[in-house]
Amino acid sequence: MLIARHSKQNFDSDSLRVLKAVAPRPIYAPVMATERDGRTHKTVDLLQTLIRNACVNDGTAASGNEVLNSDVLESFLEGPGVDIETFEPTPGRKSLVARIAGTDATSPSLCLMGHTDVVPVNPSGWTRDPFGGELVDGEVWGRGAVDMLNLTSSQAVAFRHIADSGFRPSGDLVYFAVADEESGSQHGAQWMADHHPEAIMADYVLTENGGLHTGPSDNPYIGINVGEKGVAWRKIRITGTPGHGSAPFKSDNALVTAAAVVQRLAEYRPPAQFHELWRQQVDILDVDQETKAIMLDADRIEDWLDAHPIEGVARHFYSCTHTTFSPNVAESDHRMKTNVIPDQVDVNVDIRTLPGESAAEVQAHLDEALGDLSDRVEVEFIMNDAASISQMDNPMWDTIQKAVNQPFPTARLSPQLIVGFTDARIYRNLGSVAYGAGLFSPDLKASDFMSRFHGHNERIDVESLGLTTQFWLDVCHDFQG
Repeated sequence: MLIARHSKQNFDSDSLRVLKAVAPRPIYAPVMATERDGRTHKTVDLLQTLIRNACVNDGTAASGNEVLNSDVLESFLEGPGVDIETFEPTPGRKSLVARIAGTDATSPSLCLMGHTDVVPVNPSGWTRDPFGGELVDGEVWGRGAVDMLNLTSSQAVAFRHIADSGFRPSGDLVYFAVADEESGSQHGAQWMADHHPEAIMADYVLTENGGLHTGPSDNPYIGINVGEKGVAWRKIRITGTPGHGSAPFKSDNALVTAAAVVQRLAEYRPPAQFHELWRQQVDILDVDQETKAIMLDADRIEDWLDAHPIEGVARHFYSCTHTTFSPNVAESDHRMKTNVIPDQVDVNVDIRTLPGESAAEVQAHLDEALGDLSDRVEVEFIMNDAASISQMDNPMWDTIQKAVNQPFPTARLSPQLIVGFTDARIYRNLGSVAYGAGLFSPDLKASDFMSRFHGHNERIDVESLGLTTQFWLDVCHDFQG
């Protein structure tokens, strides 16, 4: 269902503050500090509002309620020079497309895309209200502060500023605030690609998540995500024979078999594979040559990962170099009772594939992992999106380098393959060049940033919000000026 709205309402920012104590470090001279700080304050304000709307996507069609964030963004963006359309394929799952028309139909178009949903949260693991949106010691706290309402809000502020400034882009500039990224995009970007591709299509797309600093502080690398692993979610159905729980001897218990299936999947370790982006990542690491050699040696990397002292680093490196299998959900079509031997259990497995792997390779992995249990199960597709990568020999890559060098003149871009998925994959399937971009504070450690993804105490610093807001503006002005 398509809904188009053109209200005159303006975004009411009751909580706009002068954050002198937490203002980001100066970026570069041509940008007036007061203007930059004002935009940063707007980004902080908008981010807090989006967090407080608690658009939690638990994977069910009735969850998400992204209409709350979509309506806030619509009110914020409405005004002269901006055309807005909204789309609500499922009640409450609303996405928004805003557009500033370009002056030249032959010039490339650019889309800034951010999702408006967040993953569920366990409040008991947090030291603050996960939906409070509190600003504490220069950081905004709350679910979505990292993934990815920080970028969604900064993109909106940059987009509205461009419209207000009178700047006319050469090609169309699109802002896409999309629902349902966290659960496969069936109520968001994939639905849009299937039903209204003309509304969202762009030659270049910038979305989550890049912009972290690595390497030496005087000559850093800034990560830009140019690709992502494939998503091959599978439902594995295990069947058995029902019976009375008081007589389990020699029974065909589906749950017991399912436990064995889960254990084998958890223990399965396919051989390492080294794609070109992994080789590039290893090359820029600040480690000795012997360590680099081990990280590119299929015979030695396994023992090295097992012995690595930092679990988070080892986990990430393993995912970069292996197809992974994570059995995360066990359920049944009917409610199981304590005194009934179950005859059917489904295990949902999150499988992430490396570039070049197809559904046939996934099935081969499952057969090898399950061994003699493979003929006891039925495998159903939940998602089956191959790994995707965008090339870097294009004007957008050069523009991103320029934008990064405005505040960090010695920084160099580092192309990366991420182990999660984003809606960038859907744009790549449409033929667009899509990158995960942004620009964060050099004080924000990559390990801290990644631990906050879907984790406790998610938060983002104000300096990063200011840097990223300015980054979008620099990109748009350079690329479409």
